[in-house]
Amino acid sequence: MAMSSSEPIENNAPTRISEPKLFLFALSSAAVVANGYYIHPLITPVAEEFGVSGATIGLAPALNQIALALGILLLLPLGDRINNRKLVTIFVAGQFLAMLAMALSGSFLLFVSASSLLGFVTIAPYLLPAYVTRRVRPDRIGHVTGIMTAGVTLGVLSSRVGGGLLGHYFGWRSAYWVGASCMGLLVILLPSIMERRQDEKPSGVEPPRYGALLRSLWPIMKSLPEAPLGGLIQALSFGLFLALWLAIGLHLPRNGYGVDTVGYLAIIAIANVLGAPFSGRLADHIGAERARIYFSLAQLIGVSILPFAGHNLWLLVIVIIFNSIGGASVDICSRTILFSRAPEIRTRLMTIYIVIMFTGGGLSSWLAAATYEYGGWAGISIMSICYALTIMGLSLFGLRFRQAKD
Repeated sequence: MAMSSSEPIENNAPTRISEPKLFLFALSSAAVVANGYYIHPLITPVAEEFGVSGATIGLAPALNQIALALGILLLLPLGDRINNRKLVTIFVAGQFLAMLAMALSGSFLLFVSASSLLGFVTIAPYLLPAYVTRRVRPDRIGHVTGIMTAGVTLGVLSSRVGGGLLGHYFGWRSAYWVGASCMGLLVILLPSIMERRQDEKPSGVEPPRYGALLRSLWPIMKSLPEAPLGGLIQALSFGLFLALWLAIGLHLPRNGYGVDTVGYLAIIAIANVLGAPFSGRLADHIGAERARIYFSLAQLIGVSILPFAGHNLWLLVIVIIFNSIGGASVDICSRTILFSRAPEIRTRLMTIYIVIMFTGGGLSSWLAAATYEYGGWAGISIMSICYALTIMGLSLFGLRFRQAKD
């Protein structure tokens, strides 16, 4: 796809995002993303309080992810038209209300409905990377993407640490009260560090209207097949990640461990977030398509140990390390590929990528809970290995797009 006249502006633009501000954006993304994943270490006590089965409680994270995919499809393209500062503020305020409803819910139906609303308005972590990468030089896109993706990964994993510990000592609702408080703070913080003006557009060019933005997604998918391919790879990678942690959240409490153990295991995974900037720099250096293959191999190695880790925490630690490094880095590589394409449609590229990703994540959340309910740890192991093999195959297939552009 040819670049628009806005490309020279982007390529010559000075770096306007300082490192401290970049880390603030990454930490904000972590806090916002964490809200959707407190359920994973708390899935057993929530199911017990509402009196539902393991397969039924799996609907909560599944519908959250599907609602997130729907919200991204309908709301994220607005980032190419409306000031990102305004959108981020509105969506974070929506998360505050949803978290409040989950903390106060008195029935499973209300809890699931609030969780679905939470997913629908979780747009800020996917607006912010596009906002940030418009304000850095092209040769720093991989590095910056690594830091922003590290923030998202940190949020997903820290929700397990915080949720597990809070749930163990103060009850599961305390995690949602803490999350609501964090959203209240971000409603004040984020508008203060984001630019008031709209992003640069070619002079005299009116941004597309909302209907045109949505209609443009299919032509973009056809002209840039890297977007749906990257989305499919990440749907499987994210689905593998969610399946593993949902299985851990169901398996350990049934084998004599408290929900705090899930949190302690997540601390190990959080340490791997430190490697995310390195993953971004490697993608910049050797090419994101090639780097993605290496990281998908790390995932495959990790899940190959899974059948033997059901009753061995040390082996489970190894699985978590390989899956965390590989999964986060595959995501960084796929995003770097898309961010290096057409800058003027960057938000819509992210829309395609993330809609596919979270649709797969939502289906995998339900499938993982049901698989564990009926197939136990062996069923989860088989499911995870099949996912990892498919990720590797698709990553190898993705090399054709790199070769075609060389």
